[in-house]
Amino acid sequence: MNLRPTNHLNTISKRYPGIWKNVDLFRKSKGKDLGDWPEWCFLPMAASYAIASNGGGISLSAASDISTISALTAWRYTQGIYCFDSDVYAEIVKTTVDKDIPVDVLYRLPEWGVYIELLDVDGCYGFFAHLEFDMTTKRSELRLLIDSEDMLIPIILHLGDWGVAEAIDRAVEVAYSRLSLLEAFMADSVEWQRGIAQKCLSLLLYLCSEKPDIERIEGNLPTNPTPKKVKKRHKFFAPNKPKIWNVGKKIANLVAQTPSESQSGTHASPKAHIRRAHWHGYWSGPRNSIERKFIYKWIPTMVVNSK
Repeated sequence: MNLRPTNHLNTISKRYPGIWKNVDLFRKSKGKDLGDWPEWCFLPMAASYAIASNGGGISLSAASDISTISALTAWRYTQGIYCFDSDVYAEIVKTTVDKDIPVDVLYRLPEWGVYIELLDVDGCYGFFAHLEFDMTTKRSELRLLIDSEDMLIPIILHLGDWGVAEAIDRAVEVAYSRLSLLEAFMADSVEWQRGIAQKCLSLLLYLCSEKPDIERIEGNLPTNPTPKKVKKRHKFFAPNKPKIWNVGKKIANLVAQTPSESQSGTHASPKAHIRRAHWHGYWSGPRNSIERKFIYKWIPTMVVNSK
């Protein structure tokens, strides 16, 4: 089992005694003292700032903890660790992110916060992902926190009236705009963030797709918890340990049985050929209605017209 997410949780719990009591109080004030925010966001980062600053000024080290506190707060109440089958993982991360996929699909994360293992990035073990609602700007964001060997690296993707691929481009543009001439050497780091963001987005898109191949645990699929009534109020309780969600086992056999392109070629139909893995999506529901949504699936590599 990957113990790193739990270790990060334990570290931040020790660094900020009483953190989860404060989180509970902030969550309790939803729609009241703090104002309101969408249900897809467990707790805005304004609360994380208040916790890191302890209600006063904030040090540089504490400021760097804000992203970590926010990611772990969203993850703590479900503690889902998503482990992709290695063959399916390889197919998904090399699939081109379709520019037509709207960012709205990211609001379908199976849990408030998730941790997904990375299998092909040197020095990185996985990443946290959660949705943020900025209480000041009322802007929605997808927050990634890369779990590298040396540090936790935040990547911010703004969500709006554009596609998922453009969200990555916008994040990179912002990163570049903040580099001075003296920091030009950091351009490689920005491009590294673009590459890893594309991998993370591909994996997240699969979890948000229509009926992803996630192995059930005790007959259940991942979902946000239901609060329990305690002393005339409702409260969320964190599980005692993480849940390991295996992803892609059913389609792994299909991927494994597909010959490589070098064996079958890529000829046009009607000859036998390899159809590359791709996203297939369409809009469903009346235009300009709340029922309208984008339905999409990830289609693995397969042989077409094979005898």
